[in-house]
Amino acid sequence: MSHDADRVAAFIDAAPSPFHATDVAAATLRWAGFAELDVVGRWDDAASGPAFVRRDGSLVAWTDARGGPAGPLRIIGAHTDAPGLRIRPNPDRGRLGWRQVAVEVYGGALWNSWLDRDLRLAGRLAVADGTGTTSVLVDSVRAVARVPQLAIHLDRDVNTSGLRLDPQQHLTPVWGLGEVRDGDVRAVLADLAGVPASSVLAWDVGFVDAQAPATIGADASFLSAGRLDDLLCVWAGLDALVAAVGVTGSSTAVLVLVDHEEVGSETATGAAGAWVGQVLERRSEALGGTRTDLLRALAGSVCLSADVAHAVHPNHPERHDPDHQLIAGGGPAVKFNANARYATTAVGAASFSRAAESAGVPVQHYSHRADLPCGSTIGPLTAAGLGVETVDVGAPILSMHSARELVAVADVELLRRSFQAWVTAP
Repeated sequence: MSHDADRVAAFIDAAPSPFHATDVAAATLRWAGFAELDVVGRWDDAASGPAFVRRDGSLVAWTDARGGPAGPLRIIGAHTDAPGLRIRPNPDRGRLGWRQVAVEVYGGALWNSWLDRDLRLAGRLAVADGTGTTSVLVDSVRAVARVPQLAIHLDRDVNTSGLRLDPQQHLTPVWGLGEVRDGDVRAVLADLAGVPASSVLAWDVGFVDAQAPATIGADASFLSAGRLDDLLCVWAGLDALVAAVGVTGSSTAVLVLVDHEEVGSETATGAAGAWVGQVLERRSEALGGTRTDLLRALAGSVCLSADVAHAVHPNHPERHDPDHQLIAGGGPAVKFNANARYATTAVGAASFSRAAESAGVPVQHYSHRADLPCGSTIGPLTAAGLGVETVDVGAPILSMHSARELVAVADVELLRRSFQAWVTAP
C-alpha cells in the first residue's frame, strides 16, 4: 500500500464500531499532546488547548485558543458510524439445528452486500462494576458469523428477476449448530470483555465485515475496505488537526466527530443533537468568554462537512448527472445541492477551492441527478444548528453503503493534503 492508504487501512481495521473509532482517535490525540477533558468535569485553563472531549461514539477536539473566546474556528466534521447489522436486545434465535443471532438493519445498508460475507462482532457493553455501570469495548477480531444466501438451485430466477430480501427474515446470521440457548450471545460478549455474563446489562454491538482492508487492482490503485464511509474522512480530519498544532494561522482548528449520521443524527451525540454546541459553549466559557463571544466566534467560523461522494460508476454512467461525473483519482469533490441536501454555498466552496489550490490538489464538483433522490450529510444540520458557513466535501468512492467500499489510493492522499491545507488556511 501507499503510506496514506496503509494508515487509513490500519485506522479502519482498528475502528470496527463508532466507539472504537473515538477510542483510536483519542489515543492519537493524546500521543500528539492533546489533553483529554472530563465530559462532566470543569475544564478551566485546560480548554485553551490542544484538547479534546469525547462521549460514546462522538468526539470534539481543538488545537488552541487563537483570538481568545471570540476567535474564529475552522471546523472539520465527519461521522463515525456506518450502515450494518446491529444485535437486538433479545438476540438468541435459531431453528432446524442452526443457532442464529437476531439483528436489526442499521442505516441505509445495501442488504445484498452482507450475504456470504464473514462477519466480525464489535461494539460496547454496559457492565455492572459494583458501584455503577462501566462501558467496555468488545471486538471478536476473527469472523464469528455469516448470512448465507439461498442457493441458485432453490431460486432459479434470481439472476434474471433480481434478488429480493426481507430484512426480518433473510438477514439473520448463523453462528453455530445445535439447540438455541437463552443467554448464548450474552455469554460470548461477556467472554470477549473478560467479565461475568451476569454483569452484562446491555449492549451497542453489531456485525462488520471481517475481511481486512486491502489494496487491489492490476497496479494496486484501489483501496477496498468496509466503512470508508465515513472513516476515510474521520482519518483525514484527525490527521489534519494533528498537523495543525503549532502552525501559524488566524483560526483555531476544530475536529467534530459525531455518531448516528446514517440514521438521521437526531440523538444526544448526533449532529442534530445539542452536544457539539454545548462543548463549544463550555470551551468558550472556560476561556473566560461570554455567550456573545461564542456567537461572534461562530459568526466568523467555517465548517468543512467531510463525507464521501459518488464516483461515476463505469457500469451505470446514466445514474449520474452528465456534467458532474466524479473521476476516481481526480481529487476531492465539493458537493452542491439547490435544495440544501448539502450545505455548500458559493462562499464555502471558494474557501475550500482556494485552500486545495494552495496545496496543488485538484477539486471536482458534484451535483446529483435531478430525477433521483439525493442523500445528505451532517453539513446542513451543522450549518443550521451552529449558524456557521459550511462546505460539503468528500472523496469519490464506489459501492457506497455496501459492506465493502472502494476508493482510489490517489484520492486518499489528495483528501489528506486538501484537509491539511484547508484547516490552516487564513
